[in-house]
Amino acid sequence: MGRPQKSRKSSRRQLRGHHLGIQPLRRATRIPVWGDLGIRLALAIALIMIVVLIHWFDRDGLIDHYDGEVSFLDVVYFTMISVTTTGFGDIAPISDSARLVEAIIVTPIRFAVFFIFVGTAYQFIIRRSWEKWRMARIQEQLTGHIVVLGYGISGSQAVAEIIERGTDPHCIVVIDPSEERLEHAEKLGCNVLVGDASRDDTLEAVRIGEAASALVSAGRDDTSILIVLTVRHLAPRVPISVVVRAGDNELLARQAGADNVINPVRFTGLLLAGSANGAHTADYLADLASVGGRVQLVERQAKPSELGKRLCDLESGGVGLRIYRDEKAIGFWEGDAATTLQAGDMIVEIVPTEQSES
Repeated sequence: MGRPQKSRKSSRRQLRGHHLGIQPLRRATRIPVWGDLGIRLALAIALIMIVVLIHWFDRDGLIDHYDGEVSFLDVVYFTMISVTTTGFGDIAPISDSARLVEAIIVTPIRFAVFFIFVGTAYQFIIRRSWEKWRMARIQEQLTGHIVVLGYGISGSQAVAEIIERGTDPHCIVVIDPSEERLEHAEKLGCNVLVGDASRDDTLEAVRIGEAASALVSAGRDDTSILIVLTVRHLAPRVPISVVVRAGDNELLARQAGADNVINPVRFTGLLLAGSANGAHTADYLADLASVGGRVQLVERQAKPSELGKRLCDLESGGVGLRIYRDEKAIGFWEGDAATTLQAGDMIVEIVPTEQSES
């Protein structure tokens, strides 16, 4: 399945659903559920109290058919039956001013309170039930998505770069134990799940076996390697990239099942060493790695129309650097016989970005 692009039209998938056997994806909300409910309830009570005060100050325009006197308790009672449109008729407005107040002031407040209660019922019962069912269905159908396990500095930068390269954020699932860190991913439009990425049920909840790739950056090498082991156990064919910071752990990460092992410390050292030999080397490497630069490093499979051609004659117009064939890397300098493209070859090339073409 190809990489999903920004042009794909899809609704924002805030996966909060739940269904049997699968832990639901969740999103952090700006206001807690009980906080939202409290605000609505406080607003309704405030509006009712305003009506109580209006009726109290205008109580001379009311008549009580029971005892002829309108007490404060009678005002509260009349307000409640008025706002709820019950209207038993035992207390009624008789003066023109009281009827005018009912028509101009109380009636709009009555509608406001009504809509607050209707809106609350919709928000907390109908809408949430619908969203719960809809997101559960979306979660069941997750496929071809990118799963980011760990949303620290490296993970957040990776997500931002993936989106910048054209991937729809709806096709990215981020797992992290901290809801606070996931708020940033939520704002980007990604699906998020608060949980332990080393647990089977957490990974099964995001259908890791159907993912296009998994990116692991847990912050600690031992945790990242454990996550790689779990992902490889559940998804033998999913490509896994992992960040490790100790050189001794690179081999362990590969033995755990990682396809790509990235050591930011080693990479930083390479950039520093390159800059010592030339003022522009490190600048070019950063340009090459980022989609915001003028050139971009791309890995793709050889097209059928390119088979039999040399690595230097790519249809994309890019500069071919390597061919990966049967787990072996073949450089562009190894001669025409070795660099002739065959079926199943993976090509690594440098291509211009849209910024350089415009």
